[in-house]
Amino acid sequence: MSKGEMADFLRRRREALRPDQVPATAVHPPGLRARRTPGLRREEVAALAGVSTGYYERLEQARAPRPSPQVLSALGTALRLTAPEREHLARLAGQIPPRTDAGDEPVPADARRMLHQLGPVPGYLVNDREDILAWNATAAALITDFGQLPVHARNTVRLAIRLGGTLCSAPAEPEGAFARQSAAHLRAAGARRPANRALGELVDAYAAHDPDFLAGWRSHDVRPRPALRKRVRHPELGELELDRRTLLLPGSGLRLVLYLAEPGSPSATALTRLGAPEAPS
Repeated sequence: MSKGEMADFLRRRREALRPDQVPATAVHPPGLRARRTPGLRREEVAALAGVSTGYYERLEQARAPRPSPQVLSALGTALRLTAPEREHLARLAGQIPPRTDAGDEPVPADARRMLHQLGPVPGYLVNDREDILAWNATAAALITDFGQLPVHARNTVRLAIRLGGTLCSAPAEPEGAFARQSAAHLRAAGARRPANRALGELVDAYAAHDPDFLAGWRSHDVRPRPALRKRVRHPELGELELDRRTLLLPGSGLRLVLYLAEPGSPSATALTRLGAPEAPS
């Protein structure tokens, strides 16, 4: 990963941090110098991290040597980074070696069994690239028959590009929530696998298609968003309001995506009608 990626990440996180989120003693009084940029100043972050202003400026300019684990930890504290953001920073700084495998992790047999035991709950498994590796019949009935798609098209991002807003929308949050969630997942995956060409192609395709994804990608936001409210339009059942939940599958890098309805709601009743005979995926 280039120094430029780390520099951009630090700058974005600094600009996203408000002065009222840090100790008052670390922030210059408002009257000392007018703030012309959002977030904290570089010298304020440097003071919070216990490094010189010149060194921190060189980090944001991609001119400084690779920071030590101690400096990365101090920067993480100064910038109020979450655990996923700290891990991402460590990867960008080269403290965690990149993965060299292709990301084609096999689906455990017990995970496949679990999918087919979910009953009326649509579910599927995805990898780092958002490839849909396994699914249950309810998910296929709700979204599309994944088994009829070419393997390269079984991908949540490629489906979003192909289907546009014809399948899903977001009733209670910005329309770009899914796009930004995808940007966060792919940003983190890109740091883990910087040489993965398929990831780069996917990012380029979605960035050209969706401005919300492009904005999320440029923001360097890698925080996971495990829950999204979705409005799904089904040709037979009509419009369903569902919560899209994403869970990390223990012991693997795979994620389980579930579509849940409020118990007792019309959407929950409709989901039970999708119960079709299970076909192995």
